[in-house]
Amino acid sequence: MEFNHAIFTGLVLFLSYYIYILLSKGTKKTKLPPEAGGAWPLIGHLPLISGSSSTTLPHIALGAMADKYGPIFTIRVGVHQTLVVSSGELAKELFTANDAAVSSRPRELVAAKHLSFNYAMFGFSPYGPYWRWARKFISMELLSSRRLELLSHVRVSETVQSVNELYRIWNEKKDSSGRVAMEMKQWLGDLNLNVIMRMVSGKRLYGSATDGKEAKEVLREFFHLSGLFVAADALPFLGWLDLGGYEKKMKEVAVKLNHVIGGWLDEHRRMEYPEKNDVKRDFMDVMLSAVKDTDGEGQYDGDTIIKALCLTLIGGGSDSTSIALVWALSLLLNNRHVLTKAQEELDNQIGKERRVNESDIINLVYLQAIVKETLRLYPVIPLTAREFDEDCEIGGYNIPKGTRLMVNLWKLHRDPRTWSDDVLEFRPDRFLTTQKDLDVKSQNFEIIPFGGGRRICPAMNFGLEMLQLVLANFLHAFEFSTPNDELVDMTESAGLTNSKATPLNVLVSPRLSPSLFS
Repeated sequence: MEFNHAIFTGLVLFLSYYIYILLSKGTKKTKLPPEAGGAWPLIGHLPLISGSSSTTLPHIALGAMADKYGPIFTIRVGVHQTLVVSSGELAKELFTANDAAVSSRPRELVAAKHLSFNYAMFGFSPYGPYWRWARKFISMELLSSRRLELLSHVRVSETVQSVNELYRIWNEKKDSSGRVAMEMKQWLGDLNLNVIMRMVSGKRLYGSATDGKEAKEVLREFFHLSGLFVAADALPFLGWLDLGGYEKKMKEVAVKLNHVIGGWLDEHRRMEYPEKNDVKRDFMDVMLSAVKDTDGEGQYDGDTIIKALCLTLIGGGSDSTSIALVWALSLLLNNRHVLTKAQEELDNQIGKERRVNESDIINLVYLQAIVKETLRLYPVIPLTAREFDEDCEIGGYNIPKGTRLMVNLWKLHRDPRTWSDDVLEFRPDRFLTTQKDLDVKSQNFEIIPFGGGRRICPAMNFGLEMLQLVLANFLHAFEFSTPNDELVDMTESAGLTNSKATPLNVLVSPRLSPSLFS
């Protein structure tokens, strides 16, 4: 019995050691990032990142978690394991060596399914043959330097017209102090939507004789619904309940979108688009002459591709630019010394005898720094959403295929290791001194407001040109301030984009001669 006991004890010790070795090797093979605490049963971390308060907005809540768990950790968004990254080094690792593996969007999002013509919209499409074709077509045919140059008259004329309209409103409605109250979010939104609408379809939606009421309403609904995160996105088994009725609403808006954009397409076919010269051809003309049913690997018919690409360009080109401009003006109002310096640069470079031209922008280095600093502090899309198509190793951790990815640009841009102790301050001068070599497409990923890798925004150059052109024209043409010189509320709102939660109400008066506003 003693012999058997010794054998048994030896076998137990041997097996224990063997199992320990196997588990150790397995642990080394599947070393996972730390998971943030506070997860709830079934729904995971949703309650911590889905609120509307300033601390529970997803990018801010995840930024606070990064302070506790480090620049790489995981959360559970319902049933989906999600990797959260918030450092330039890790972003570089993701978007260079592992870029092909993280170039897909999360699948089966309700908004993407219903509002993107069944994932035909470039921004929602998974990585694959169709996405690669669409990316190449947009870059080579629609947003090429030549095409943007041919259509430069659109952004210039719309900017001039909007500034003149603002002067007209001032002239008619100015108060006894010589100022007029304006809500700038609306003004900037109308301006940018008109620019992108004319480039895409040749139409103006605001200030035109043509009634675009239906188009305005459906686009407004599209912008709102496309940024919603519904319960079924985290818990697919609840999809049949359609909590809040959002899926039903998305389906209705999808039908309206198809009708509105389909109507534009029919109009363009009747206008004999091939006979237009290059300067007069809008994006829809280009697509009608270039897109065939066999394009995009035959996944969609030609009309669906055209409608989806139109909506991609309208959605990406209007809302994002106006949001960035609202943040820029808000930051300038809260930092009057920066505003004064910007207007001094405009007066020195341009004077007050003429208006700003596009060719002037290259000389407005301080204004360019203001745009960069605005995008650093308030990236329009603070969280990039991707999905791993392959098993990867990131930051020394093993990430399984199917894991969702969030890169927290808002937190990445506020890394004190890059931006020093004044990281939270609005200091455009940093881009002319200590960080003068950094750009918004930084090779080291310290500042990437347009994303990175294969899915970097193809309209980046156009977006920067619009931001600088509109900001320069407004700052040069008008003085503006808040009522009683109060500080602007910088509270952010929930949604796909990092919008300002409250209106931007300002008092405006011209700083140029009336003869320049004709």
